[in-house]
Amino acid sequence: MNFDLNEDQLAYQEAARAFAQGEMAPLASEWDERKIFPVDVIAKAGELGFCGMYCPEEVGGLGLSRLDTAIILEELAGACTSTAAFISIHNMASWMISTWGTDAVKQAWCGDLVMGTKLASYCLTEPGAGSDAGSLRTSAKKDGDEYVINGSKMFISGAGSTQMLVVMARTGTAQDGARGISAFAIPADLDGISYGKNEEKMGWNSQPTKAISFENVRVPAANRLGAEGEGFKIAMKGLDGGRINIATCSIGAAQACINHAQAYMLEREQFGKTLASFQALQFKLADMVTELVAARQMVRLAATKLDGGDSDKTTYCAMAKRFATDVGFTVCNDALQLHGGYGYIKEYPIERFMRDARVHQILEGTNEVMRLITARRILEPDATDVVR
Repeated sequence: MNFDLNEDQLAYQEAARAFAQGEMAPLASEWDERKIFPVDVIAKAGELGFCGMYCPEEVGGLGLSRLDTAIILEELAGACTSTAAFISIHNMASWMISTWGTDAVKQAWCGDLVMGTKLASYCLTEPGAGSDAGSLRTSAKKDGDEYVINGSKMFISGAGSTQMLVVMARTGTAQDGARGISAFAIPADLDGISYGKNEEKMGWNSQPTKAISFENVRVPAANRLGAEGEGFKIAMKGLDGGRINIATCSIGAAQACINHAQAYMLEREQFGKTLASFQALQFKLADMVTELVAARQMVRLAATKLDGGDSDKTTYCAMAKRFATDVGFTVCNDALQLHGGYGYIKEYPIERFMRDARVHQILEGTNEVMRLITARRILEPDATDVVR
């Protein structure tokens, strides 16, 4: 379903689909089972520009809109949702560096990042600061022309296998709240950085997830992204796009599950008839497709709002993330139910898509926080245009 995509967008979609089905889908089950981080395939994605989709063209990126990016990510997620989600995180971190980095940092890193030959992790979450990002405690103390970083991050995608860390750290006091946070581009192998174990997870097994500790890590002041105290604003701008990205990954997983369910219903027979002959199952599939189409349209609306700089873009991104990730997981779960016992075994990819999609309701801000963001905006006196 192309929804009047323009000629360029159709070309991006076709290229992404060919790459996903040719390079990702055949190996996705193995990556999941053996916990393989497919850096070689990610580098191949970089050759197509998929590791710098919305990085500016002047640093080697494609300079795409968030809507264009969503079209590409949906296709990648339909092959391996976990790997597509990491590519989306890498894109966000690379975009932050290419947008707010100093010329020296851009020159040293952006070429490799947009090509996928070096990878980046985004480091915001802490043991005591998840959705409440403004209360993070990792500190960055100025010492001459350097900052000294101390603290810890957790649940960091790619940690231990990436070369660059985009880290949010407190340069102000705790009383400064969000205004005291700054952003840094930190090479992942600096002295004083250590990594925890790869977490045993329900899904997202094709990307490592580890805690990171910073003990007196010295970082040049030139590696700060933006002005001191601007880190929280950078993080929130990144998360607007990140929420669209992860919502799109849910849509890709759900679309793949619908495709599998459709084929299974046409082939599988019970009581002398194909599953497709039973009206109850027809209705279930109809509801799944209807919900998915609605979610896709909502995500693309939010992407358009973000691309256009709409004053309510954050609200639309929050609504789209909440709706699409809930719908995505539900569709995957319903597809598993349509497969019966076969859906529960690893011979079929449905259970992998469902496991990978589940975490999307938690990360980039939990869906409860998405509701909070939306409700606060709706209850403002000038919110008429948001609710019409």
